[in-house]
Amino acid sequence: MIIGLRNQEPGTHLQNSTPRGPPDLMSNQALGTSTKTSSSPAPMSLVDSFSAALAHREAKSARRRLTVLPRTAVDFSSNDFLSLSTSSAYRERFLALLNNTPPSFPFASGGSRLLDGNSAYAEDLEKFVANFHQAPTALLFNSGYDANVGVLSCVPQPGDVILYDELIHASAHEGMRLSRAGPRKMFAHSSPAGLRKVLVAQMSEDPKIANGSRNVFVVIESIYSMDGDVAPIKEFIAVVDELLPHGNGYFYVDEAHSTGVFGPKGAGVVQELGVQERMFIRVHTFGKALASHGGMSISQGLENELMADLNIAMVLCGPETREYLINYARSLIYTTALGFPFLASIRATYELLQMGETVSLQRRLQQLISHLRQQLAALRTYESVMFEVDHFPTSPIISLRTSQPRQLASVCQAKGFVVRAIMPPTIPEGKERVRVCLHSGNTEAEIDGLAQTIQSWLDQSSRQASKL
Repeated sequence: MIIGLRNQEPGTHLQNSTPRGPPDLMSNQALGTSTKTSSSPAPMSLVDSFSAALAHREAKSARRRLTVLPRTAVDFSSNDFLSLSTSSAYRERFLALLNNTPPSFPFASGGSRLLDGNSAYAEDLEKFVANFHQAPTALLFNSGYDANVGVLSCVPQPGDVILYDELIHASAHEGMRLSRAGPRKMFAHSSPAGLRKVLVAQMSEDPKIANGSRNVFVVIESIYSMDGDVAPIKEFIAVVDELLPHGNGYFYVDEAHSTGVFGPKGAGVVQELGVQERMFIRVHTFGKALASHGGMSISQGLENELMADLNIAMVLCGPETREYLINYARSLIYTTALGFPFLASIRATYELLQMGETVSLQRRLQQLISHLRQQLAALRTYESVMFEVDHFPTSPIISLRTSQPRQLASVCQAKGFVVRAIMPPTIPEGKERVRVCLHSGNTEAEIDGLAQTIQSWLDQSSRQASKL
């Protein structure tokens, strides 16, 4: 049954978001072996342990596999929200940048940026992207994962407090795990009241927070990848401003799923809200709506009047933070820098954004989102079939909650519509769903076909349930 299309702040259900390791790699004892004795079997080899773990995951219908999509399939799954990966305008601009380089220009970086891998082109690209996002400086990382791990592992200082949304990305968890911070506390998803509750509790335990001598980092995403809901960023700011008047609260926001889709010319949710000066760190990635690769960490100084030493430090926070990351972010220091083709692909996309050439794609995407909402709202549902549409207005990510996500996904795929069943351990138990992503390149006819396929599945599932 469709419970409804989400139109307001998402719920505040609290789930365990501890980063999941590989629980299937069980101990030899759990896998049926024991300490070797004269009568016991030979110990299980490492490869046998791998096979047993995979068989265990297979039995739970949770084994992951790599797949190759047929070229004729209709994409309702990828994060290519603006369909730029197949855009002729993007391809022409990208190829022009490649072809206009001198014959002797190296395409490979040749090493870490701190050794031989840096270039004037990379630094010019960072300045261009920083200017587009109205930030003092920008620093390029090889991926969004590298950015989250590198920044969160080194920026919080010993004893600092990290408060994080329960649904933040696994890479943020990994960065926090490696950090020197003190308490790391989860708050209910997208809940200002939840943030307030956790922050007040920490303040009661540590007086340094209240007097401004202990830093507090609030880690959120602007749009969440599984539910597609938009964070109440302004409300979070109000909580921090009220409880931390000394300015020791710092926002870290991952904008991976909003880049290109939301905000002026696709600049993101933060700039759509006009609160970019309040965000200490913003992370924008390029492998989703921008059809490229890598991630950009944007450090923002809070530009207030120079009335005290604290405000001076905050004004300088942008370039200071960049220099700090260059010296301490291990995921930047100990990796080969991106080669020129990757940098050129990012440049090509941002030139299109800057010139406003993707605005029509943003508008088209919103038209298609509205059309899909109408089609899903018109579905005929049944009490006997658990089915719920979970969608935040204007988001290109739609969740179809059902107790049978694999069956629904298989039916859609058989009809040529690529959607994915999202199962534990990617999401918590009880939150299984089929994830649908819309793109500017989709058509109303494709959306109608997807909706008709879902309706056919609902009808068939209801008939089967009535026979039980």
